[in-house]
Amino acid sequence: MSLPLSGVRVLELGNYIAAPTAARMLADFGAEVIKVERPGTGDELRNWRLYSGTTSMLYRTINRNKKSIVLDLRTEQGRQDVLDIAAHCDIVLENFRPGTLEKWGLSPEKLSEKNPDLIITRISAFGQTGPMSQRPGFAAVAEAYGGFRNLVGDPDRPPVRVGVSIGDSIAGLYAAFGCVMALFQRQTADASLTLEQRSIDVALNESILSMMESLIPDYLAYGVERERTGGRMEGIAPSNAYPCNDGHAIIIAGNGDAIFQRYMETIERPDLGADPELASNAGRWARREELDAAIAAWTGLHSRDQALTILDAAGVPSGPIYTAADVVADEQYNARNMIQNFAVDTGGEHPVEVGFVGIVPVIGEQSIPIRSVGPELGEHTAEVLRDLLGRTENETGA
Repeated sequence: MSLPLSGVRVLELGNYIAAPTAARMLADFGAEVIKVERPGTGDELRNWRLYSGTTSMLYRTINRNKKSIVLDLRTEQGRQDVLDIAAHCDIVLENFRPGTLEKWGLSPEKLSEKNPDLIITRISAFGQTGPMSQRPGFAAVAEAYGGFRNLVGDPDRPPVRVGVSIGDSIAGLYAAFGCVMALFQRQTADASLTLEQRSIDVALNESILSMMESLIPDYLAYGVERERTGGRMEGIAPSNAYPCNDGHAIIIAGNGDAIFQRYMETIERPDLGADPELASNAGRWARREELDAAIAAWTGLHSRDQALTILDAAGVPSGPIYTAADVVADEQYNARNMIQNFAVDTGGEHPVEVGFVGIVPVIGEQSIPIRSVGPELGEHTAEVLRDLLGRTENETGA
């Protein structure tokens, strides 16, 4: 099928997760993404969660649908190659510490001299300006600065981290959105965009802060400091995880006013459903311990599947807590092509069939096909230098 970003070319100077995630999203929908990697080791993500072989599934996932070229940005030739390739691109994406590109002679001004229409998207811990801009920082630190980490975990224990690099991924989403915004503005503007208009500045801490809902307005309007609430969401009840008698737990979100009444009927507690104090969410939150105890008493009488079947028949939102094995076997994900299989080298005698999560959002009825999983280090160096820069085979090292 014709993809929305076909014809767009992106130069990725990214490492780890944030910028590569943004570039992956653009690549998923048709952009040609040229990923620059350092000689020898490449993107450090190649070795993260590496259980066998030479390239991790994490790298294969985040760098799918891309081309990999090897350039040494510590050398004059490598930096000149970046400038020359950028002249043929629509977007440059990077997530180095602020000042790094400038130190290498690859500042936005220098890149813009080579390509006056170039969109330059930069991701950093705290942004390109402000008193903290020069500080290094990974997503874990940004999640703390953004107020997110303070709300994750149980109230009587220190804050914990969620099991994925959520700060990096959210920043990547914003960066991809910023790229598409700038592409649209460039296409529809009456005049050429200024460098300022073509510069997208994404900070990890701000990306996290933007996801914190009414955290700041609640504090400024009411003096409310939100606290960790474990499996609950503050101010919303009943919504939690509840244990069943087969060792599994399920999620039930019965916090809507109308849903709550039939929810209580379903768990054989019509007295709670008819209680006027529990008719609104504020009353239910005040009595959340009582409600959770009643619900857990009911789920404890049933297996996971039994409880979910009864709740589903009553129209009460609920679901299992999936593992990777559950996701792979799920008919809904498979019906929408959300698990796509590729033969991948994992260091054994033969390639292994590996499923990768499909492309989101869906266009039409199913996830569009992934074209390729993350490439081998430098797999496309000769091709890119030949096709874009006109180098000969001797010059490309092919």
